[in-house]
Amino acid sequence: MNWMQAHDDAALDQLWQEYALVFREFDDLTLARWLAQTLGQLTGKIWRASHPLVSAYRVASMVAHERQIWLKRLTNRPAPYNEATCCRAPLVPMFTRDVKETGLLCLHCGETAVTLEELPAELTQSILLWCQTYAPVHQVAHWEQAQQQRVANYEDELDRAFEAARDLLLQLHREVLPQLLALYPAVVWEDHDECLDVRPEDLMLR
Repeated sequence: MNWMQAHDDAALDQLWQEYALVFREFDDLTLARWLAQTLGQLTGKIWRASHPLVSAYRVASMVAHERQIWLKRLTNRPAPYNEATCCRAPLVPMFTRDVKETGLLCLHCGETAVTLEELPAELTQSILLWCQTYAPVHQVAHWEQAQQQRVANYEDELDRAFEAARDLLLQLHREVLPQLLALYPAVVWEDHDECLDVRPEDLMLR
């Protein structure tokens, strides 16, 4: 990690801590109820990580994880949700482009909640095929200078990679994530690629 990336990560962490102040003012019971009620709103859909409701829920979950709210059993876990083995919060899996290495992440604690080996074989194959296609596209943003010099115009390669990444992320939402929603009450996906400058607004679902 270079100094600039470390600085950006530290600044982002500081910003999330600022966002969390409103939830730190909640007592434990109020926070538990807010989380349970919001989970009810999330049920039954595939959610962008950038969605404001998901962002608010993730900030509240950060505070809840620090206080071990779900371990205190202050409110009932919404019925459709199983308990995550990583932190015992309700299991809401998050799909990122690093899924091949990390599996599905827990929305509450950020650890691996579901490994690919735990998923049905057909779904695992779909995920691995998507990863295999997406990896070289993403890697264009990380080409060394020697690789860049092998092509006529690196900026053109970046533009093509942007378009390919955008199409593949839309394909992910259309073909792979619905299979996950058949297994879990709600699914969150990483709807951007900052390395290729693919933003949520570039991924129009309708």
